[in-house]
Amino acid sequence: MKKIVLLLLTAVLFSNIVAFADDSTTPTDQLNAPFGWTNCKSLTTGDDYTTTGGNNGTRTITLKSTGSDQKAAIQNAIKQNDIVILDGSNGDFIVASPVSFGGYSNRTVVGINGARLCTQFYLTDEMKAALDKANVKSLSSSSGTGGNLSNGQYVSEKREQVTRQTLIDLTGDSNESLRNAGIFKISGGSNIIIRNLKFVGPGPCDVGGQDLITCTETTHLWVDHCEFTDGQDGNFDITQSANYVTVSWCTFGYTERAYDHMNTNLVGSSDSEDKNTLNVTFAYNIWGPGCNQRMPMARAGNIHLLNNYYNCAGASATVNPRKNSEFLIEGNYFETGVTKVFSQSGAIAWQFKDNTYKSASQPSGSGTVTMPYSYTALPSTDVPALLTSATGAGATLTDPLAIGTTGINAPFASPNGENSTIYNLSGQKVNSNYRGIVIKNERKYIQR
Repeated sequence: MKKIVLLLLTAVLFSNIVAFADDSTTPTDQLNAPFGWTNCKSLTTGDDYTTTGGNNGTRTITLKSTGSDQKAAIQNAIKQNDIVILDGSNGDFIVASPVSFGGYSNRTVVGINGARLCTQFYLTDEMKAALDKANVKSLSSSSGTGGNLSNGQYVSEKREQVTRQTLIDLTGDSNESLRNAGIFKISGGSNIIIRNLKFVGPGPCDVGGQDLITCTETTHLWVDHCEFTDGQDGNFDITQSANYVTVSWCTFGYTERAYDHMNTNLVGSSDSEDKNTLNVTFAYNIWGPGCNQRMPMARAGNIHLLNNYYNCAGASATVNPRKNSEFLIEGNYFETGVTKVFSQSGAIAWQFKDNTYKSASQPSGSGTVTMPYSYTALPSTDVPALLTSATGAGATLTDPLAIGTTGINAPFASPNGENSTIYNLSGQKVNSNYRGIVIKNERKYIQR
């Protein structure tokens, strides 16, 4: 196989070569633009809505870090502008509690120059030691096992009750302000784009706290090329009848700040969620070290997991359909050490297509799951290299406001057509037009 690849490359390099675009590695029908569920108006028709965010507006503002709490400044910028650019050249943006989008629609928020949004509170080694002393990791997280806190609040789960009481005793903060350690709350809006931002939380622990991003009752949201690290409750949760959401080219992970509750992505906050909502596409994302559960867990909706990379060795559960959800699990790569790739409870249907499992076998499917929108599924074996490349998942964009053909991942001219033969970079013949080698009518093309 290596010899075939070398022969193909040699033929290309010494023939009539046409090179397309820049260093793009994105499939041709998903190039630097919203796709998937975010571009759907209904459960049965796709590609009939265009998520534009604030890019049709004229009000734009650029913010830089002041080194202090900028929640109010960021929130006011989102309220008054169509496009908010967070410039990281002066350092991190700090927020003491989540920035609310307050029902605003037609908004775009992007990061440049490595912009990071960080919570003001973070877990310390002293806090972790106190939680260990209280043996919280051994306590029950079942409802009905908890009790009252010293501030009069009732907590239904024993583990959360003891965690919160321990931190109250240690910090003397009976108001539990530390539980507000989140970054964005998106609620009640529509047509929103968030790109190229790094979200950094305090480290997860079981205090019933905030997510880095919480999305509720919002439609047509595209979150693209972002990085999520150390969310307190979750990294990015989509709940309460949110609908038509695409999460693409993002990374999720945890660092040494993490204590417990590394449950990264929840779709649906209760079993009573409307089964016709919470339709979400997760495409080209990485679930990395530290991620333990919910990648994602969904209680409703039609969930498409397309060409994601699961590099979370030791996770207790990765893909988790529940209740009224349907999952299409397609073209994903489960790395060595990921042994528990699937667990379902009461789901309607789940289907596996062309996944790679390095330390597990494919679970049994149940039913057929389809998507109403157009897309190209890459071979799962190409996923790790693609997503971990310099232009892969994470905040890797140089111009996050350029969307579509003008962007960093601008499409190359299509070589598809009669008498075309397409190979991926492993020398395998494929049917999809994407990065690789195309031989058409005696001409050779390199697609990068």
